[in-house]
Amino acid sequence: MKSRVLILGAGFGGLELATLLSEALRESADVTLIDRRDNFVFGYSRIDVMFGKTKLDDVSLPYTAFEKPGIHLVKETITAIDATAKRVTTDGGTYEADVLVIALGADYDMAATPGLIEHGNEFYSDAGADRLSKVLPGFTSGPIIVGICGFPYKCPPGPSECALTLHHYLTERGIRADCDITFVSPLSSPMPASAEMAQALMDSFEEFGIRLLKQRTVMRLDPGMAVLDDGTELPFDLFLGVPKHQPPQVVIDSGLTENGWVPIDLQTLETRFPGVYAIGDMAATGLPKSGTFAESAAQCVSTAILAKLKGGDGQRNTGQGTCIVEYGDGRVSYAQLDFLTGPKLEAVYHPPSLAGKHFKQVFDETRRSRWFNL
Repeated sequence: MKSRVLILGAGFGGLELATLLSEALRESADVTLIDRRDNFVFGYSRIDVMFGKTKLDDVSLPYTAFEKPGIHLVKETITAIDATAKRVTTDGGTYEADVLVIALGADYDMAATPGLIEHGNEFYSDAGADRLSKVLPGFTSGPIIVGICGFPYKCPPGPSECALTLHHYLTERGIRADCDITFVSPLSSPMPASAEMAQALMDSFEEFGIRLLKQRTVMRLDPGMAVLDDGTELPFDLFLGVPKHQPPQVVIDSGLTENGWVPIDLQTLETRFPGVYAIGDMAATGLPKSGTFAESAAQCVSTAILAKLKGGDGQRNTGQGTCIVEYGDGRVSYAQLDFLTGPKLEAVYHPPSLAGKHFKQVFDETRRSRWFNL
């Protein structure tokens, strides 16, 4: 028995789901994977691009290298999704499926924060990180804000990673004393899922002279001034922002969203439409929006698809993932999180170290090899 599987989006979740189905079914898999991009970039690589440690071209992995038995990867732009019919229209044609998996991630609503485009910079997109790699070398002094413009957002410790790496970058250039760094976050701590990681980050902020403003959101940028949700005005000469996130417009237009995100059954990742699943950043899981959580969601959905084909039961979503923090000085910390397999959240924290850097390198190499044969 064959079942047509259509996966929208070749990010962490889409790539891992396609790989799992190919491994289980080989040539008998009937999977179409659609993405509009030419290349995949790990989100954490943008910090290295931003601070000039690598080039965007060097961390861009071509989708042409993703070759798996039973998987057909199509480079097209999705223009409409009919969840009831499990039908998807692209700029290249129409696709129908028995199982539809939407893994299109989250987009950035730059216009939601007035003045962000005109007066600030964002470092969460490939283009934004690449642009900042040209802006930062020319910055020599003045107040800097690392500011979050909305919640939820991808990679909860990512902005902390930016602030820490920025400190070391400015120190290496010999201009840290001439620059103030303020980190503005809507969260109650830099990393709510791991109290140990959060405390370590706050200790590092204090050690490095980084001012932390918690439970505050950047609402507007005027020339040289950031306005927060409580009316506070913060002057800046350089603004490094995390834009407000939202599902892709094509997902919003499809009627799949409620209260801004796609509701799912947390245990199965299935939407209210039978046979239609949502994994990754656009799904309303309540868990961190991070690549590794998309991977564990893909594992869950793969077992549901295979159970339909071969019989048996699918596995429940484990809610497992890892959050990695680059300190910018050669050290890396990480927290391994398990939200759903036990009665409460389990978090194992690994303090910043060179061993943590090795862990991150192995993480990267494993997925490059698994997905792109590189």
